Amino acid sequence: MNFRIPILKLRDTLIVSIQWELDDQTALQFQEDLLAKLHETSARGVVIDLTSIDFIDSFIAKVLGDVISMSSLMGARVVITGIQPAVAITLIELGIRLEDVMTALDLENGLDKLQLELEA
Repeated sequence: MNFRIPILKLRDTLIVSIQWELDDQTALQFQEDLLAKLHETSARGVVIDLTSIDFIDSFIAKVLGDVISMSSLMGARVVITGIQPAVAITLIELGIRLEDVMTALDLENGLDKLQLELEA
């Protein structure tokens, strides 16, 4: 059974809190859903909260990197929050750099960072 990841809109920001380990199909559906929501709402920012994710495999890491790049191409700034140590290690080991992506320890700090960036 596939679950859809909820994507919430708050002002000009989309908020995504991933609450469970992703399988390949759910990750691809999330990618499609987020890009569609960006197009539909013209949101200027995206916060993706990974606090509940303890590890990711190579495919999920690639999809996450792609989602970030695609969001940027659509004009949205992205903040990743709550990255666990194992997830950070996996991303770096796989060469997914996230150089132009802001990060924060938690969702609240991520929203604050994004708001400051969008106001600049």
